Amino acid sequence: MASPAVILLIVFFLVPVLLAFGLAFTNARLISPRPPRFVGVDNFITLFGDSLFWASLRNTAYFALIVVPVQAGLALVLALLANAKVRGTNFFRTVYFAPVVTSMVVISLLWRFIYQPDGLLNQIISAVTFGQWHGTDWLNNPTTAMPAIMFMSIWQAVGFHMIIWLAGLQTIPRELYEAASLDGASTWKTFTHITWPSLRATRTFILITITIAAFSLFTQISVMTQGGPLDRTTTVIFMAVRTGYEQQSTGYAAAISLVFFVIVLAVSGVQRFLTREKA
Repeated sequence: MASPAVILLIVFFLVPVLLAFGLAFTNARLISPRPPRFVGVDNFITLFGDSLFWASLRNTAYFALIVVPVQAGLALVLALLANAKVRGTNFFRTVYFAPVVTSMVVISLLWRFIYQPDGLLNQIISAVTFGQWHGTDWLNNPTTAMPAIMFMSIWQAVGFHMIIWLAGLQTIPRELYEAASLDGASTWKTFTHITWPSLRATRTFILITITIAAFSLFTQISVMTQGGPLDRTTTVIFMAVRTGYEQQSTGYAAAISLVFFVIVLAVSGVQRFLTREKA
């Protein structure tokens, strides 16, 4: 009964990974009359000397360093609010989660219109400041392009991680909170001594999933900025896809993907080590 899932896993995961590993050491092109030729580590030497690769890696790290803690923290705050015993919590859970079930392409197109010079955001800014400031061209300004994408990405995905935090919160025995209340513990002490320690497994899962998603940033870039302006929003994944499909350098794109895989694996391993349960 497991064979259909195993076959799909092999065909769509294991085989592509092995092919990418093999192609990384060749000069393969997407469309070429010549067969691929083994070139050793030439692709990696070229990659590590490519300034665009280092710029894309900095952009990816910048995105991850901001999005991971902000998204995880905001999702936790929303989960705590949604977990409160007040009226209307089901409505707010639905509102927070609605962007998650919407296609990222649709979300990106919507926010691209919002960020236009004459878009909704600048109109709101102009109205609030009584015409003193009219905003900027958010996606074509090198200073604001990546922060704009960060804001949109956090807004879109925060509901998903809110649900995960909420599931973790609901596994905490209510007796612990009742005992803390009887002992006169403040809200902050209750959170730091009961809630936060009880969410160890949940926060490890959330940090790893947000980090992987942040490093895999592609759709927003492809739809909203195409890596611009001045390569300020080019990420490693976007560079690999553009290299492989637009420039048709499949071997070089495979080398980028292989290096990216090692980086993500290392970051996830460090996170898992730091958040491990100590004896």
